[in-house]
Amino acid sequence: MEGLAMLAKVGSETIPLVFFDPQYRTILDKQKYGNEGKNRGKKRSSLPQMSVQVISSFLAEIDRVLIPSGHLMLWVDKFIIGTGINGLLEGRNFKVVDLITWDKQRMGMGYRTRRYSEHLVIAQKPPIRAKGVWRVHDIPDVWSEKVENGVRDHTHAKPILLQKRLIEAVTNVGDIVVDPAAGGYSVMKAALETGRHFLGCDLLG
Repeated sequence: MEGLAMLAKVGSETIPLVFFDPQYRTILDKQKYGNEGKNRGKKRSSLPQMSVQVISSFLAEIDRVLIPSGHLMLWVDKFIIGTGINGLLEGRNFKVVDLITWDKQRMGMGYRTRRYSEHLVIAQKPPIRAKGVWRVHDIPDVWSEKVENGVRDHTHAKPILLQKRLIEAVTNVGDIVVDPAAGGYSVMKAALETGRHFLGCDLLG
């Protein structure tokens, strides 16, 4: 199922936490090197890409389904970090409240520096508050976790232990955690292992 169609079936202000890992290539598209899929990044380049307009539509639906003070965990690349996350969230009911850098413990590609990390923007829907909403206080803002080979089959595989801690921080047992672009379904695994329910999908099944 397509993620926007799935979100449209979810009631307004019913979900405490949404993870969103949009498939886009801002660095490669901005710099226009033109050799992705030929000499490098074949697996990544074969995935369906999301335009800025599609990402904006996802964010609008996520805004709608989140409960007041609910959280969006948004994976972004270093180009977005460098140029400002507010442009991506412009017009949406979110405020950036924190940022986690994931140390992947393995070297990735890069045209200048080599990618060794990814970034997770933590945004909250108003009213903005931490007390009584964020209950885990030992999560570092640089998180080291190596994704095991069996989980890394998807090019966007994400750290399950980190996602479990974040789920425990802002949801209760029995809550629903949503991922409308689930990829390798690491959020599903994290949600089920923490006693939550999962709702998600991916274009590739």
